[in-house]
Amino acid sequence: MWFYKIIPYSLTICDQLIQHSLAKDLMELDVSRRRIKLDKELNELDHLVIDFTKILNANKTDYVLVSGYISILFGRSRSSEDIDLVVKKISRKQFSILWQALSEKGFECITTDDPKNAYDRYLMKRSAIRFAKEGTFIPNMEFKFPKTELDKWAVAYAKKVVLNGNAIKISPIELQVPFKLFLGSEKDIEDAKYLYKLFKETLDKRLLAYFLENLDKEDKFNKYLA
Repeated sequence: MWFYKIIPYSLTICDQLIQHSLAKDLMELDVSRRRIKLDKELNELDHLVIDFTKILNANKTDYVLVSGYISILFGRSRSSEDIDLVVKKISRKQFSILWQALSEKGFECITTDDPKNAYDRYLMKRSAIRFAKEGTFIPNMEFKFPKTELDKWAVAYAKKVVLNGNAIKISPIELQVPFKLFLGSEKDIEDAKYLYKLFKETLDKRLLAYFLENLDKEDKFNKYLA
């Protein structure tokens, strides 16, 4: 349960607003203690995320966006067919209501067409399901309940991002960088390097060090990012 012993996220981050001009002014990024404000030309994944999370927000469903999409969101040029989403565990009734709301907005589950089956045989068995726009398979949203204390912490301390005026929630960068190093593929390491370089001046260094230590990735951090 070590992830619950850490200090509340962001308490040591400077309140001063820091502005970045990136990709020849095609993306504007403002980072503060409470939120990240991002204005850019939206891509296909961004549109999918905005549409999907609006439904989650409307249904008061807690979630956090994690993994590869985070670096893509902030301008890293690479491909991805899915977007990883961790959703705080909800009841079968709440899930059925959410399923109906997603269906009414043009989303369908491409894993199973039965919400009871999706909940009982997938989500409650620690497996993910996937949602896509009707008639498509790619890109899609990978939807799962928290499997680890790390997942639970990410949901509890999700960072708000205002993307072209739309509120979404992502895994804190202080966790995302160590976790990418933990995954360890070349693509993951490049994601970690990109995010660290971009947010280096605004990171909560104590929190970053905490996750590096507990994921045992201090050596890898020193090798690739220091």
